[in-house]
Amino acid sequence: MARYSGPVCRLCRREGLKLFLKGERCYTEKCAYERRAYVPGMHGQARRSKVSEYGRQLREKQKVKRMYGLMEKQFRHYYKLAAKREGVTGENLLRYLERRLDNTVYRLGFAVSRAEARQIVRHNHILVNGRRCNIPSAQVKVGDVIEIREKSREQARLTESLEAVDRRGVPAWLEAEPKHFKGKVTSLPQRADVTAPIEERLIVELYSK
Repeated sequence: MARYSGPVCRLCRREGLKLFLKGERCYTEKCAYERRAYVPGMHGQARRSKVSEYGRQLREKQKVKRMYGLMEKQFRHYYKLAAKREGVTGENLLRYLERRLDNTVYRLGFAVSRAEARQIVRHNHILVNGRRCNIPSAQVKVGDVIEIREKSREQARLTESLEAVDRRGVPAWLEAEPKHFKGKVTSLPQRADVTAPIEERLIVELYSK
């Protein structure tokens, strides 16, 4: 599956807020957004014209897509699934995004960013219900147990990630056991569990045109 492989700090600057794409670096003074909080490009500091309603919808979609590290085809697929389900489409969309295995690994504190979580999953370090799963897009279910493979638990990077989990916190739909390198899905993610500044209504309006 295709993925974005360019500089990620410019994505934060383009969206006008921190997307926390570089993990711990985003919390330090080295964060590029802190030093240059304006859009990239030679005219980045120039005054911008008023953004249209379509522009707001597009920027919101781009922001969420980049936050979860998805390409357009993947993101649109999740929207179509969300639109077919009963309930509020925007909340259904966020629920699909949150239940991705790579996001769950990140939320449990096994990685400092979703990109690192995707790499951990791809490199066969993750077990789901005792079985190896290397598909980042796999949807976790209530009752699933996600853990680090025993042979991978001594990695220094993993220890550093678990030490930093207190800063982010673990959402209510997950139960983390850092000492045992595992976590459990106790319920489906709710809208209140997504604390990032997301206006999913704008995304639904954009795709429903």
